Amino acid sequence: MTRLIPYALSLTLFLSATAAAQTSKWKTHDLERPAPAAIDPGSASTPDTPGRAPSDAIVLFDGKDLSAWSQEDGSPAKWKVGRNYFETVPKSGYIFTRQKFADIQLHVEFSTPSPARGEGQDRGNSGVFLMGLYEIQVLDSFQNKTYPDGQAAAVYGQYPPLVNASRQPGQWQTYDIVFHPSHFDQSGKLLGRGRVTVFHNGVLVQDHVEIQGPTVAGGPDTPHAEKLPLALQDHNHPVRYRNIWLRELSSRE
Repeated sequence: MTRLIPYALSLTLFLSATAAAQTSKWKTHDLERPAPAAIDPGSASTPDTPGRAPSDAIVLFDGKDLSAWSQEDGSPAKWKVGRNYFETVPKSGYIFTRQKFADIQLHVEFSTPSPARGEGQDRGNSGVFLMGLYEIQVLDSFQNKTYPDGQAAAVYGQYPPLVNASRQPGQWQTYDIVFHPSHFDQSGKLLGRGRVTVFHNGVLVQDHVEIQGPTVAGGPDTPHAEKLPLALQDHNHPVRYRNIWLRELSSRE
């Protein structure tokens, strides 16, 4: 039996397709349109072995040293490097990437201490700070109750994750993050808030949410440079990290 599409729906689909076509200088199926660059997509990690980053990625930790990172004052990072991982040194301070970034796809793998110690926020606590301002919480949230906007994969103080996808302490976990920062004009006026999407262990937990200003201060949007370093938080817990890489994103033509 043939199903008829309601007129209002068919008109909406037509207008949407027309608008999409008008926003592109390329015709549909245009063979002259530049083809996407071919890359090696890399490989997934196993419990014992870090994966391989895509060929167009910037590798921020290659399993050997912290040369891509520094203390806030620019001195060498003080965190401990082990075999294919590095670990927070309590009370040593945050570490920051030496490079600055804006729109990115970021891959981070982390492992909270095993056996677990403490409870709530005092258990496997660290954080991934986008531009050093916007925290994606790292925490042992496996059977560990805390405030929802502060558990693992939360946009700290703003958005709880859609679900709790945490693995047991000691197991390697992944964050895959797509981040677009806030933009300001030369006078500091906000032109558009940043947005972030997060997958935790392959599960969508933040769906293109709008960031409401810096997450630590909990205050209004603060003007900042177009590019800033990433940071990892020292919260006095020996959290481990490995296989960190990112891809800088550009606007689509």
